[in-house]
Amino acid sequence: MPPEGLFEESADDTRTAIMEATYRALTDYGYADLSIQRIADEFDKSNSLLYHHYDGKDDLLVDFLEFTLDHFEGGVSLGDGDSADERLRTLVTALVSANAESDEEFVGIVVELRAQAVNDPDYRDYFTRSDQFLRDRIAAVVAEGIETGSFREVDPEQTASFLVTLANGAMTERITTDAEAVRRVQAELDEYLDARLLAD
Repeated sequence: MPPEGLFEESADDTRTAIMEATYRALTDYGYADLSIQRIADEFDKSNSLLYHHYDGKDDLLVDFLEFTLDHFEGGVSLGDGDSADERLRTLVTALVSANAESDEEFVGIVVELRAQAVNDPDYRDYFTRSDQFLRDRIAAVVAEGIETGSFREVDPEQTASFLVTLANGAMTERITTDAEAVRRVQAELDEYLDARLLAD
């Protein structure tokens, strides 16, 4: 399933309809077997709109990624709780080991598209900005925790970089292997937060 609300706010908007068709086609075919025509087959409006707005599959997919980032930047909660510690744990747990099987589909799409960044600068630019968005949000929570005295004096940006890198690795492993290691990663992450961040 897509993230909650991803396609709901502008249901009549052409771009939203294109993005939803793209999501459905990606889940059916994956990146390798995806084509503009297969996306058009999922699109309820004129197929010529796709060809008018996009030069090819990758142009459309990068816009799909931008659409999802706009959604998250537009106010999706990235951590719930009253304290900085609660918000950080909620956020990092969601990134590392989202428990709902419903998100596996979306995470799989993101991991598959992330692999394209190896050779495509547009994908690389997107994932650079996406990771920076997460690092900024995590660093802000860590800085708040330091200011309120619940966290030790650590470097918020360095901590955020470590946690985002860990989350990216855990998501990739969760989607691309049958290993149960992610549960152990979550347990170790809790130990890390206790030992490295929580003030005495």
